[in-house]
Order: sequence, then C-alpha cells, then structure tokens
Amino acid sequence: MKTLLKIVAALVVIIILLVAGAYIWATVASNRKLSQTFQAHAVDFPVPFPLTEAEAAAVPEAERAQVALVRAAERGRHLVESRYVCIECHGKNFGGGTMIDAFPIGTILGPNITTGNGSRTTSYRAADWDHIVRHGILPDGRPAAMPSEDFQLMSDQELSDIVTYIRSVPPVDNEVAGLALGPLGKVLVATGQMPLAVERIRDHNAAHAIAPPEAGATAEFGRHLTAICTGCHRENLAGGPIIGGDPAWVPARNLTPHTEGLGSWTYEQFAKTMREGKRPDGTALQPPMSFVMPYANRMTDVEMQAIWAYLRTVPAQPTNQ
Repeated sequence: MKTLLKIVAALVVIIILLVAGAYIWATVASNRKLSQTFQAHAVDFPVPFPLTEAEAAAVPEAERAQVALVRAAERGRHLVESRYVCIECHGKNFGGGTMIDAFPIGTILGPNITTGNGSRTTSYRAADWDHIVRHGILPDGRPAAMPSEDFQLMSDQELSDIVTYIRSVPPVDNEVAGLALGPLGKVLVATGQMPLAVERIRDHNAAHAIAPPEAGATAEFGRHLTAICTGCHRENLAGGPIIGGDPAWVPARNLTPHTEGLGSWTYEQFAKTMREGKRPDGTALQPPMSFVMPYANRMTDVEMQAIWAYLRTVPAQPTNQ
C-alpha cells in the first residue's frame, strides 16, 4: 500500500512539474512572440482627402476645406457603421471595448481611439494608422491584436475617411488596460493556434489602392467589400473553424457556390439572412455572424448586391476543415 501511495505521489509531482514547465515555456514563448518587432512600408495620405476637381469646382474656394472635412467624416461614418465593425472592439463611443474577456484565454481590450485622455492614437500619423489597421503593427514595431488581415483591401481614402470620422466624435477620457493573456491564451499564441495578424499578412510592402472601386452592383466592388469576411471565412471563403477566434464560436459558413455553401441560395435569401439574422431554413445566425446583422442593415442595396455578385464568381469549394 505504501509503495502504491509513493508511486501515486511521484506521478502527481511529475504531472505538476510537467504542467508548470509547459506554462513557463508558453509564457516565455508567447512573450517572445509579442515582443518581436516587424517592419512595413511607409505610406502617407491626406486626412481628410481633398475634394476632387469636379467637386471643388462646385464649391466656393473658401468653403472647400470644410466641405471636404464634412464629406470625409460622412463617408467614414458609413464605413464604420456598415462595413468595418470598429465598434465591436473599440466600443460604441470608440473609447474602448472588449475583444476577448474569457479565462483561461485572457483579456484583450480594444483601446481608446478618440482624442480624449487615454487615447492610443492622438499622435498617430498616416503611416501609423496604416501600420496598425492594415498591417497589425504598433508604432514601436511590436504586433498588435488588431485583426488587420481583414483590412487588406481597404484603400487610403477609406482609411483616411475613417480616421476623419473618429477624430470628429466626442473625446472620451478612458485608460484601457493592455493585453493580458491567460494560461490557455499563452499556449495558443506560443503554438501558433492563435496567430497574430502581422504573421497572417503575406506582404507588408504591397501597395494599397488610393481609392476604392467605383460603387456598383459588380463583382469588382463586391470583392473589395468581401475582404473583411476573410478573417472568419478564410481567404477562399469556404469557411470552417475560425482560426484564432473564440472557442465558443461555431465554424464559419461556406460562402462559395458549393453544395456545402450557398450553391442553392438566391440573392433574396442571402440579403434576408444578412439583414434579419435567419437562414432560409429558419435557423438563427450564431456569433460571431450574428454580430454582423446591425451592420448589414446599414449597407446600401448596391453594396449587398455587389457582395452577392462577387460570391457567385468565387470557385466552389468544399468547407475548410
């Protein structure tokens, strides 16, 4: 009996040592990943974008700067409210929000990006906005929690419009705590199962479009709009388990024309699902897709039609595993 107890005690000690060793390794490895630095190209663009020649010709010269500011803020507001879901991470007032708050993964908060005290962006130049939004790189070169892989097709003008709008909202005084990974979060980061956006972007020197495609119910415009879907539905839009997402999230739907995807759907069914949150079979959309419904309801019909037009052109593929 004593021998058995000794064996059990020894096994318990070994397990404790293994768990402690794994935790120490994950802590060191994740800290190393989060402290490494990355580089991306340097870009510059005006904030706000000036009026086009045609627009400027219709406005008295003394009013052009103010008109450009107002129009850019209006465009930025539409982008934020219908396409780029900034509110989900930074809060309705952009003074800070919650991205993940779940032990043992950890706490990842969206920072204050207003002009108030505690803001992380008051000193940002155009290049800093580009690095954080489209590359997932903080001003000091370290990786950010920003899901920048979703914003690869965002044009300079759209980013400028968003910045213009955010700078126009009331300032919020709020200090937001930094990243705090739990034990599972450290393991996921250390093993690459929670990949950083900066690692998922292939080319940090690729040029960005200056302006978005012309708005229209076209596949070209739809491809531009659908880029934000790739973070969950993956680059081929064939869905599957969401890489780096909340473990509670259901797999993303296959959006291709495959029989496992939207092959039998009509545009009317697609638009209704997006805006009402229920599929043709009556089942409700689940998080994170259910979060998208308020934004879809602010999309124009042209934007919704363009997304559908593009989805019908992508290769039909079985659901990603």
